[in-house]
Amino acid sequence: MARFTQADLRELNQSFEERSPIDLLRWAKDVFGGRVAALSAMQRAGCVLCHIMGTHDLEIPVLFVDTGVNFQETLDTRDRVARAYGLDVITLKPRQSMEEQTKEFGILYLTPEGQKQCCSMRKIDPLQQAKGRFDCLIGSLRRAEGGKRGNVPILSVDPQMNCIRINPLANFTDEQLDQYLVDHEVIVNPMHSQGYTTVSCNRCTTPVLPTEPKRAGRWRHLGMWSAYCEINPTDRDGGLSKAIDFPQDLIDRLLGRKTDFAI
Repeated sequence: MARFTQADLRELNQSFEERSPIDLLRWAKDVFGGRVAALSAMQRAGCVLCHIMGTHDLEIPVLFVDTGVNFQETLDTRDRVARAYGLDVITLKPRQSMEEQTKEFGILYLTPEGQKQCCSMRKIDPLQQAKGRFDCLIGSLRRAEGGKRGNVPILSVDPQMNCIRINPLANFTDEQLDQYLVDHEVIVNPMHSQGYTTVSCNRCTTPVLPTEPKRAGRWRHLGMWSAYCEINPTDRDGGLSKAIDFPQDLIDRLLGRKTDFAI
């Protein structure tokens, strides 16, 4: 195994800036084969990602974290997307129900510290169940979202999952996203038409006024509109500072090179 850092991706990231989402998805499939999966919470960008993968028959599975307190509309969207686009959606769940967690730890999401613990238990830990199965996870983060995602790289390392993260929609503007949704009649979570600019757990997500920031509806009760669940490494403080361990041949394939070990 060899250490692989964010710095090692610098040139590749630069070369990918002008590549289309489908080009990036095909690259990921070519490089990682059956060890690539997408991660979607079935929000607007995630549904676009699912549509692209499904319509181009990439045969990339989709990981969906069911926190146990999702809106029913989100679960229905997951099922509709899977059927319509012919996707293999793998649902991951926490080890405890929300009732079991509350009985043991209390209502965690009432404080900033508790919110992080709750998100870790209900989102990050379930995703960890897939650790070791995939060398690449495809996400739908966009720079147009602003905040910590304002400079999200197309490729990043994820030390927690020991994999590469790729965001094919990183350069998609809000206008491009809206146009794609309309042009392709993409299935979307109906919560978005009810004022929910982002949709997550029903305990911590509220509608947003037109004059508010897009993430104002997440953990509104904590007064932290910039809060994140941190399931994405680039949402974590210092999320790009560590390394992952990859086989040398995978690194060479990823970087498009062959290492000559002859002396």
